[in-house]
Amino acid sequence: MERRHTKLERITFDPDKCGGKACIRGLRITVESIVASLASGMTTAQILAEWPELEEEDIRQALTLAC
Repeated sequence: MERRHTKLERITFDPDKCGGKACIRGLRITVESIVASLASGMTTAQILAEWPELEEEDIRQALTLAC
């Protein structure tokens, strides 16, 4: 059963997807993957090109959760 973060509505947790890790909007894109991409030097534009189903707000919320 999918759960949403109480304050970050785009962050979801589902034990049947990605081992229950924090994901974006029920997609199989983890917060961890987004943060790692940013840490490796990718820009927001590059991440959005890599995963076209993402939106800028998804990246913002992933960073908020990671901090």
